[in-house]
Amino acid sequence: MQEKTKKKPLKNKPIGIFDSGLGGLTVMSEINKTLPGESIIYFGDTARVPYGSKSKDAIIGFSKEIAGFLVKKGVKMIVVACNTASALALSELKKNLNIPVIGVIEPGAQTALSATKNKKIGIIGTEGTVKSGAYPKAINKISKASVYQQACPLFVPLAEEGWTENQLTDAVVKYYLKPLLDKKIDTLVLGCTHYPLLKNAIKKISGKNITLIDSAKATARKVKNVLTKRDMLADKNSSKKLGFFVSDNPEKFKKIGSRFFSGKIARVKKENPEQKCNTNFR
Repeated sequence: MQEKTKKKPLKNKPIGIFDSGLGGLTVMSEINKTLPGESIIYFGDTARVPYGSKSKDAIIGFSKEIAGFLVKKGVKMIVVACNTASALALSELKKNLNIPVIGVIEPGAQTALSATKNKKIGIIGTEGTVKSGAYPKAINKISKASVYQQACPLFVPLAEEGWTENQLTDAVVKYYLKPLLDKKIDTLVLGCTHYPLLKNAIKKISGKNITLIDSAKATARKVKNVLTKRDMLADKNSSKKLGFFVSDNPEKFKKIGSRFFSGKIARVKKENPEQKCNTNFR
């Protein structure tokens, strides 16, 4: 009985999610659908977005500050809902935190390998994610495959501006995807959490024979599996809460966030993770 008493408060604590900005809301949305009884706290580092062009040391520093902020909020798990931060800072966070930490790259890699038939996989992502080589490493760690990458720096501003389906977007998507399509890939990983908003345009250009892998959905399944195995799922009668925090411009986040998140964003609070972070690192 004592064991259950100790575990119960932890089970009902929120899941923490962070991203460089708005894109991680696609991950939060999928987690919210997959685990409707869980409380979630989201942090978007809107003051320092984008992460894709920042140095590895900068990304690690930002990620530690935000993770510390989330730990101080009492989260039971942290989801790094940013491909760049997952590629460059995930191992550092795992090493230094006493709660489960999940990134978006490994779930996406596993799902891509399950989907491919010809072992030719395409990756589209930010410059930082592509340069890190994190996806090819994660994929080939599981099983050998030919992996082709393409940085798509214009996809994030298109998604945030709501330009998801028009002639300009189609032209940009076609330009970026052509080198991958020439390689005869049969599977394409959306290696940035903004990219699901462009899924229709990407599917139109890539064609029906190419399977699109949404890392947000794969990550949500991973979160559920980890919480289930660790007996950390929230009790059915626990009170569900959703919290949204940003490092800058909460009104803009609230306005644009509805494009990324399936639920209503009623309130967004501005916080400085540098000042609020907790030193819960070993």
